[in-house]
Amino acid sequence: MTSITYITVTYNAASVLKPTLDSVECQTHRQIEHIIVDGASKDDTLALAQQYKADSEAKDNGHTVMILSEPDKGIYDAMQKGINLATGRYICFLNAGDRLPNAETAAKVVALGDEHVGVIYGDTDIVDQQGQFLRHRRLSAPEHLSWRSFRQGMLVCHQAFYALTELARQTPYNLDYRYSADVDWCIRVMKEAEHRELQLKKVDGVVANFLDGGTTNQNHRASLKERFRVMRAHYGLATTLFMHAWFVARSIFK
Repeated sequence: MTSITYITVTYNAASVLKPTLDSVECQTHRQIEHIIVDGASKDDTLALAQQYKADSEAKDNGHTVMILSEPDKGIYDAMQKGINLATGRYICFLNAGDRLPNAETAAKVVALGDEHVGVIYGDTDIVDQQGQFLRHRRLSAPEHLSWRSFRQGMLVCHQAFYALTELARQTPYNLDYRYSADVDWCIRVMKEAEHRELQLKKVDGVVANFLDGGTTNQNHRASLKERFRVMRAHYGLATTLFMHAWFVARSIFK
């Protein structure tokens, strides 16, 4: 049976963490590892995580929970720590406040996984803090994905991107990026999958509910500048300029 490691990075996230934990705990798929990487929170985040771990152990549902709490150098440093600890065949990042849409989500994902599949991905919905649907994510996952697809933007949300753990370990996060290291990481993972002739498979439907807001939204201008740097590094200056001109035109005439 294919295993999944979910990695949740937290820092003072007590107000939004429980729905995330609940959404993983209710999964019917048994081979789930959930790693919580906490940045030495000062609120009740760690207490919630520890209670979740105890509850999971008591239920004997086939899930394992690991908690690491220590200072870090930022969200992507914490995510890298999670990758280094992961033992599942595939990994997925589920941030505090985000959640899996239903109890069968993990089972749907792993049904597509085998030794020939490097990435499994799907669509994303945006929800509020109560988990109520707000809208579909503006960029939707294409039927056929490759690293070149991200020239059009980050078509697959980080939380809807399941990477073969072996690939993830070989492509560590570039900590020079503060807001867009996830975009760069996804592109590099897909490049490595192509190099190994591994497939990228799409799950039919929504596999992640993304909490409206977040660090990138709160630092929108800096994030856009950084994404330009990421795209230039992977696709070249001419292509990046052309695509950004197209982004602007699309926003005006949509």
